[in-house]
Amino acid sequence: MKRRLLVAGFVLALTVTGYAQNDFAAKLSDAAVTLTKQTVEYDPQYFSISYPNGDVPAGKGVCTDVVIRAYRKVGIDLQKEVHEDMKANFSLYPKNWGLKATDKNIDHRRVPNLMKYFSRFGTVKPITNNAADYKPGDIVAWNLTASVTHIGIVVNKKSPDGQRYMIVHNIGTGQVMDDVLFAYTIIGHYSYPK
Repeated sequence: MKRRLLVAGFVLALTVTGYAQNDFAAKLSDAAVTLTKQTVEYDPQYFSISYPNGDVPAGKGVCTDVVIRAYRKVGIDLQKEVHEDMKANFSLYPKNWGLKATDKNIDHRRVPNLMKYFSRFGTVKPITNNAADYKPGDIVAWNLTASVTHIGIVVNKKSPDGQRYMIVHNIGTGQVMDDVLFAYTIIGHYSYPK
């Protein structure tokens, strides 16, 4: 009897946890979709921003700002989260920019830093060619060229052919929803429901 209750409790805990993660993923997906209704010009320049909860000017941004803004809509400040982890674990983060210290204005706006953060605190999911493996709320990172990376959020809207979920991202034309999951080389696949 005790064993049955223990097993039932374990199954219930897994179900509740799974529901909470799915609920979070749905909220993140919805938050990303709402971003596509805002007019944003692609602007990769460096901005001095407030901390915590700082953001570049509302009509400006890059791909990482889509992810940052969507997470902020669901109560997670990636600027603060990434900055605090980089301060404590700077040696674990990429040194692509020759920095010797953290910078709260830009660190969270770099794809390799977000990839490192998500791999440390989220779930690293398999990189596959199977569209069914990419769920709404997942974060996907791509390599566009040898030194240019990109990141976006899988959302709960299907591609025109119904074969895969769409991506909300900013690759130069603002915060948009596109059918680009397999358009570039995928280098990262994560979920991060804090």
